[in-house]
Amino acid sequence: MISEQFALRVTLRRDIVDDFSRYPFSLPIVRSLESIDLHPKVTFFVGENGSGKSTLLEAIAVALGFNAEGGSRNFRFSNRESHSDLHDYLRIAKGIKRPRTGYFLRAESFFNVATEIEELDAEPSLGPPIIASYGGRSLHEQSHGESFITLLTERFGEQGLYVLDEPEAALSPQRQLVALSRLHQLANEKCQFIIATHSPILMAYPDAWIYECSANGMKRIDYDDIEHVQVMRNFLADPQRMLRVLMEENPQTD
Repeated sequence: MISEQFALRVTLRRDIVDDFSRYPFSLPIVRSLESIDLHPKVTFFVGENGSGKSTLLEAIAVALGFNAEGGSRNFRFSNRESHSDLHDYLRIAKGIKRPRTGYFLRAESFFNVATEIEELDAEPSLGPPIIASYGGRSLHEQSHGESFITLLTERFGEQGLYVLDEPEAALSPQRQLVALSRLHQLANEKCQFIIATHSPILMAYPDAWIYECSANGMKRIDYDDIEHVQVMRNFLADPQRMLRVLMEENPQTD
């Protein structure tokens, strides 16, 4: 049976990699990568800082046709060439249907996307301003968190393919719950998400596939086994005990 999901599988073309000792192929999650299957609705990449999950996510986004700094496929600006060439070595298996829309969100460069929108809208055009798709209000006139929620509620639509790198970066726990609710709504409107995150709230999305990125490579993992989740649970269960342990391990000196 032919799948109707937009992206089915990511495969590393290992036969054309000339040197696994150079970055980014030296990253454990890349060095050990054969292929990973993507969930029809929501796939998460989780792991510690420096594990390479954002590097892989960015390469997947570029291989799917998105701008490396974020935005839709129509965005082609670049403030600084910082992405690796990993995308050239990835093969994305796709379904029979193409998404109606899509977006690559990078928390660290979303400011640049907002600036690009304003610059494009300042140029003469026969069509409506781009910002109209974002609720009509400048993203720079909103807080970082507000602009993220605006992106989710105004710009993201049905039958979309969305690649999100740490979307929780500017969101309070309450707003993360709002984002989780919106993600579920969009997933039920035939959208597909690939997300790198540190948020136990977002990771809790039911039936999502979660890939742990570590020094041992990548593997599917259950929610309850994620280190982020375990650390957060242990801390919230007894903050004072955890603080005593931390303070004893790192005593202050006069």
